[in-house]
Amino acid sequence: MSTTKTTTTTYKAELEYEAVNPQGNSVQIDMYGPDQKKHQSPTELLLSATAACSAVDVIQILQKKRKTIQGLQVVAEGTRRDEHPKYFTDILLTFKLSSPDTSLSDLEKVVALSVDKYCSVAATIRGVATIRYKSELA
Repeated sequence: MSTTKTTTTTYKAELEYEAVNPQGNSVQIDMYGPDQKKHQSPTELLLSATAACSAVDVIQILQKKRKTIQGLQVVAEGTRRDEHPKYFTDILLTFKLSSPDTSLSDLEKVVALSVDKYCSVAATIRGVATIRYKSELA
C-alpha cells in the first residue's frame, strides 16, 4: 500500500516562499544570495532532508541497541552540475556521533544500514546522485 504526503508552497515576496504541511507546520525558503540569506534554498533543504532522514534512522537503531547517545551531527555536502538542471551529482554525509559506548565500527554499520536501506530521501535521489558517507566519533 502506498502513502501520499502533501505540502503546499506559496510565493510570499520576491525570492521568498513558504511550504506548509496539512498540520500547519511551515518552512521558510528563500533564493537570496549569501549576503541576504534568511532561510534555506530548495537544494539546501534537499541536503537537510537527506541528513535528517538518515539521522533519524541512526538514532533509532542505536537506541534499539541500547547505546548512550550524547549527540549526533550530520554534515551534508552536495556537488551540483554546472549546467541546467543543476541537480546534485554527489552527496557526502559525515556522521559525527558522541557516545561513550558506541565503537566506530558499530557506527559505520548503522550508518550504512540507514543510508543504503532505510532512508527514504536517499532512496528517492539515489541513481541521480551518488550518496557517500563517513562516520566519526566526537
